[in-house]
Amino acid sequence: MTFPVEAVEATIGNAIRSKLASYNPEPSDKPFQVRLLGKDRMALYTFIQSLNTTFGTSIYEPVAKEIARHRFDRVELQAGAPKEMSVGMRSKVDEIVRRLEAADISPSRVEHRNDLRSAVGVNPEKVEVRLSKIDVLLQRENILYLVDIKTAKPNVSGFQKYKRTLLEWTGAYLELSPSLEVFPIIAIPYNPYEPKPYSRWTLRGMLDLDHELMVAKEFWDFLGGSGSFEEVLRCFERVGIQLRGEIDSYFARFRE
Repeated sequence: MTFPVEAVEATIGNAIRSKLASYNPEPSDKPFQVRLLGKDRMALYTFIQSLNTTFGTSIYEPVAKEIARHRFDRVELQAGAPKEMSVGMRSKVDEIVRRLEAADISPSRVEHRNDLRSAVGVNPEKVEVRLSKIDVLLQRENILYLVDIKTAKPNVSGFQKYKRTLLEWTGAYLELSPSLEVFPIIAIPYNPYEPKPYSRWTLRGMLDLDHELMVAKEFWDFLGGSGSFEEVLRCFERVGIQLRGEIDSYFARFRE
């Protein structure tokens, strides 16, 4: 582990305080729930829902940046991907996705990257593309990591889209610099099935589970080194204890 704990805790605390400062619960008449639970608990409930919706961009991403910046030469959040791609590269991406859907090939990061590299310079006419932003972009020397952070239980219907995103990022960056070593990653910050292993079977057939998916400890330790996952959990716990009084005071106003 190489990251400064104090800076990570400050990042978490600032994110929660910022969320509280901008929080404005939408008017919603739930007479049964309010009478059963109280206005303060309902306000806290809607706040938690709102927080969960933005947890990735407001907390996971800035925390990941604070951890990773001590181990990587370049760290960017919500990085813009290249805006152009050749006709040949787009065709190669389509071909790989089509063959995966038909189960003609198995997902393999190495083989897919080699296929995409072989498309560089083939039918080079450029077309404008609108690729997804990269949640966390990391670079160390000539190695580029492109991370897409997903919810703990990603939608099964989105797996094809996730794979296409990884392939498009890889192909676009290889066209910019064919010598780059590009590693696209789907990251899931925690395992909702703990202590059981993460249920990865739903991702099979599209993702190379050993090389394109990082879950919980694997992801945080990748960012900050061995032991980072456990320390990040302790950071969240300490910040929660520190902010408990502020949070209780904030939602007490809704009792009136």
